[in-house]
Amino acid sequence: MARAASACGVPGEPGLRAPEQLRARLGDSRAARCIVGWRRRGWADRRRAWRAGAMASWAALSPSIVEYFEGEDSYRCGYCKNESGSRSNGMWAHSMTVQDYQDLIDRGWRRSGKYVYKPVMNQTCCPQYTIRCRPLQFQPSKSHKKVLKKMLKFLAKGEISKGNYEDDPMEPTMEDTVAGDFGLINKLDIQCDLKTLSGDLTESFDSEEKKKGKSPKKGASNEFIQSQDIEEKLGSGEPSHPVKMPMAPKPGKGADLSKPPCRKAKEIRKERKRLKLMQQNPAGEPEGFQAQGEPPSLFPPKANKSNQPKSLEDLIFESLPENASHKLEVRVVRSSPPSSQFKATFQESYQVYKRYQMVIHKDPPDKPTVSQFTRFLCSSPLEAENPPNGPDCGYGSFHQQYWLDGRIIAVGVIDILPYCVSSVYLYYDPDYSFLSLGVYSALREIAFTRQLHQKTSQLSYYYMGFYIHSCPKMKYKGQYRPSDLLCPETYVWVPIEQCLPSLENSKYCRFNQDPEAVDEGHSKDPDRLQVFYKKAIMPYGVYKKQQKDPGEEAAVLQYARLVGQTCSERMLLFRN
Repeated sequence: MARAASACGVPGEPGLRAPEQLRARLGDSRAARCIVGWRRRGWADRRRAWRAGAMASWAALSPSIVEYFEGEDSYRCGYCKNESGSRSNGMWAHSMTVQDYQDLIDRGWRRSGKYVYKPVMNQTCCPQYTIRCRPLQFQPSKSHKKVLKKMLKFLAKGEISKGNYEDDPMEPTMEDTVAGDFGLINKLDIQCDLKTLSGDLTESFDSEEKKKGKSPKKGASNEFIQSQDIEEKLGSGEPSHPVKMPMAPKPGKGADLSKPPCRKAKEIRKERKRLKLMQQNPAGEPEGFQAQGEPPSLFPPKANKSNQPKSLEDLIFESLPENASHKLEVRVVRSSPPSSQFKATFQESYQVYKRYQMVIHKDPPDKPTVSQFTRFLCSSPLEAENPPNGPDCGYGSFHQQYWLDGRIIAVGVIDILPYCVSSVYLYYDPDYSFLSLGVYSALREIAFTRQLHQKTSQLSYYYMGFYIHSCPKMKYKGQYRPSDLLCPETYVWVPIEQCLPSLENSKYCRFNQDPEAVDEGHSKDPDRLQVFYKKAIMPYGVYKKQQKDPGEEAAVLQYARLVGQTCSERMLLFRN
């Protein structure tokens, strides 16, 4: 996002207050102490900092501050279990704007808590390609429909489908996405001298232990509630309209929506079956209504023509009977900075995470600690931003909570960025594994992205993290079509269908077929890179004149190459 320059040469200007505001936000970190120390310096020193261009970046929003770690980290791979095969570059983000993070993930970076890392694609044992789905063109597949119908049957009648859910090929194994990160993050917590658990979150945890079972209040400004009962949805971040649909028309045996519409003869057979089912159930389902004060849906109900497949919203928000066995709500609450709703539900959410780690991933009871949970899934470097033309909930980090009959059964951790919803992690109550919550939550997040697009037109993608073709159980992400993979050399998006043949032959591939294409966003002028050093902000061209260590230049240039020219000029690289 563009920032207006601030002429901050006199006391009282916003730029002079920004370091103090950042200090309060960062806590007792090394970078924060340097900022506050810099604030207390004499005016002569300050003026020298200004002349170096130090405060041009301080504007309405504080800049991103990152601490890059030289070299490459090697650690145990969570996919192939190679003890030192996973290789990545990393940095600690003390704070980060959503635009900077958007630009970073479009260059192959990804965050785990406040640690932001980029796999060394041509060296790591299991190359991890950034994958994004195009929700506006998304149509659920046959297996997706089965998961949605399974949920509707459970909500309507309490039916539990039979089968071995652990073998469901669409169900992600979430531990593998971050298997090597916990040890790394623990090490960096000490290295960066950061507080891992904020005071207000600790207070919330303690108070919730004393008040177990208390229901959270509705209506916080940053919370969205999405209810399976249409009339119960309040301020939903999902489509609020019901779908006018007769009750029992099952779409044959699940046509593959990636193929052309069915032939006429088949449609005639389906129509006969539909009429027969409707005769057996003449009452049908009650018609819904548009919730008062809600904007019209991006995807309005269409006539139920026999050759018109149901949309994702049709399948998710199909009307339930008045005497439905269960009630599902999906609430979107801001996790960083923690909203009142997030703090009120912190204890219950943590308990779901703890059970998930113990039952699904066989962790001992003392391993999934509050501190680990907070570092990994609650702490985020992303600044909360609420521009008038952005989504109603704003940009930043959120938890999407799934409430069944008044209790949390699953939580999707997401980032809402200028151009996408980025999925971070999912954890759920193991008692509800039969609902295929990994697949169901992904479909809900795709629908949520479509809803956000209604107001914020540029927000039109759903990022699913990394696609790992060499790991069979991580290939499920490729089944959400249409989708694209990021070329690891030129950082352009290529349809996944064009990438798969190459990946069958080699784990590492350059997807851009133009041999002359290069990284258009590469670092062209490293001297313009912004450095935060000795309590002053300066361009790298000034900083390097003060350095005698030859290895320092290599580290800074490596950072510039990985983040690209745009981010290197906007973000502050903290050097000690």
